[in-house]
Amino acid sequence: MQATNLAIGILCVLGGGIAAQWVAWRFQLPAIVLLFAIGLFYGPGVGLIHPAAAIGPYFHPLVSMAVAFIVFEGGLALDLRQWRQAGEGVLRLTAAALPINWVLGSVAAHYVGHLSWGTAWLFGAIVVVTGPTVVLPLLRHTKLQPRVAAFLRWEAIVNDPIAAILATLVLECLLIKPSYSPGMSLAAVEIGPHLLFATMFAIGCGIFPAVLIKFLSSRDMLPEILRIPMILAFAMGVAAVCNLVMQGAGLMAATVFGMALANLHVTGMTELQRIKESLGVIVVSCLFILLTADLQRTVLSQLSLSIMALTFTVMFVVRPLGIFLSTIGARMSWQERLFVGWIAPRGIVAAAVSGVIGLQLHEAGYPGANLITPAVFALIASTMILHGFSLRPLARALRLTLSDEPALAIMGANAWSTNLARVLHERGIPVLLVDTYAPALDKAARFGVPVLNAELLSVEGQESLEERPADYLIAATPDAIYNGLVCARMAPDLGRQRVFQVSPGVARLDLYHGLSRDSRGKVLGEPGWNFSLIDSLYARGWRFDSFIVEETEGEVRMEEKEGMLFMTIRKGTAIWIFSAEDVMQNEPADGDIIVMFMPPAQTAAQPAGEAPIPA
Repeated sequence: MQATNLAIGILCVLGGGIAAQWVAWRFQLPAIVLLFAIGLFYGPGVGLIHPAAAIGPYFHPLVSMAVAFIVFEGGLALDLRQWRQAGEGVLRLTAAALPINWVLGSVAAHYVGHLSWGTAWLFGAIVVVTGPTVVLPLLRHTKLQPRVAAFLRWEAIVNDPIAAILATLVLECLLIKPSYSPGMSLAAVEIGPHLLFATMFAIGCGIFPAVLIKFLSSRDMLPEILRIPMILAFAMGVAAVCNLVMQGAGLMAATVFGMALANLHVTGMTELQRIKESLGVIVVSCLFILLTADLQRTVLSQLSLSIMALTFTVMFVVRPLGIFLSTIGARMSWQERLFVGWIAPRGIVAAAVSGVIGLQLHEAGYPGANLITPAVFALIASTMILHGFSLRPLARALRLTLSDEPALAIMGANAWSTNLARVLHERGIPVLLVDTYAPALDKAARFGVPVLNAELLSVEGQESLEERPADYLIAATPDAIYNGLVCARMAPDLGRQRVFQVSPGVARLDLYHGLSRDSRGKVLGEPGWNFSLIDSLYARGWRFDSFIVEETEGEVRMEEKEGMLFMTIRKGTAIWIFSAEDVMQNEPADGDIIVMFMPPAQTAAQPAGEAPIPA
């Protein structure tokens, strides 16, 4: 019976988590809010699962290891080259804002939440963290400007382990009994050396395995099949070892390990990036459901007006005031300061720390310690809902987002791809023409088309593309193999159904003898539309043209237009690029934009943007 209940619990957690992620992706909703709701339904709602009771004393250590994996994943994203762009703001948000928010949060907990001073200081230490488990998924679904995204990303990942250690130190200060002479400072004698040793030990444990992996990889002493397992084992191992020294030090070690790997430029990290992102989705989904489901109804019954008042004070007063004070004189615009001052969702680390530390303080007899867990979860729920749903609208209002229109990147600047980019640009479609040869981009630049002189297979090219992110890609160079490499590189970021390349030739499309589907993009148009054909048609006078679909009797007669259909665009929604490999073809609707490659007679008679498709 117990095995059956465990199987049902695993099915509910995994199934509910992945379903919530898909619904969030499909309807552009914050996934964290859905996961939180599922956890409340499973646990306090219907009592279907009780993780702590089912797993026993291993529940919180497993949560700690899962959180270590999440911060390790975040550390891999902290490239120090980003520091040049957002360094001052990041430093203010970590070194200055954290202690200010701690003091303000503790004062609010005492005077607004009516907690004792000891309990208030602990609450303030727990809630200074902005969880990467919440921030990073929100950043993936919002096209923020790179500088603003760097502020939130660095703050969430760097502050996460620092806040966990801070909460542990506060707890030790509250519980420790000094064994030295009364005249000596407790913090200096017992807490200070412990903190210094734990910090240095965690940093060393994070850097050493990264250097070791770099050493082994560069000397061909680490087989590919063991690279990723060894890295993941090190990430979990250093976190476990450092947690033995001080609770929370493991998160710092895992973060430093990830940062060291990212900045030592260890080869073969592309595969790890793909795997850790997939694992991260599963881990975050399961953790949020399990931690929320573990809430007891007695905890929820302790929610009171004072706790709700404390929650809104932290959100609307403490965080904005702390960011305002810490960024005085910083090279940050008022829009950036306002945005960062509002967006501060709390996540798994705050939930996990409050559940363990709050219980220890309560057992020690501190008054009001039993209110830490409900107060922290009230703040988590409120920030996830309000910040999750307001992030995108607020960023748009403050003009801190990139274009929300679906954007297209075209790799390879030649005569016909430049013509295509110009037609799309004149229609107001975000398009970026990319080439490694700068003079090839001159013609498009003269027409006002955004261009990028970079190699997309390079780190510089990837970083440049992040500043003007694309949703779709067409590789249009004469080299079919290079086109396939670009599509294979961009597929994990954009999606395999959104990267296209000019046909490499009918023979190379054979699934067995030709290019592997994983090594190329989808075919642009028909298999016979290779680069030579399109280029020769352009030389004979064929040109791209665009038309707006107008339905008069509910039907669009595409056959009246002679030419090659390349794409259908629905502004603000999607770009459907025609491919013979598509299982289903999109049907144009009223208001859609049709882009076709047409012979000279029709393009001359119907200038771009003037003639709609008749119905």
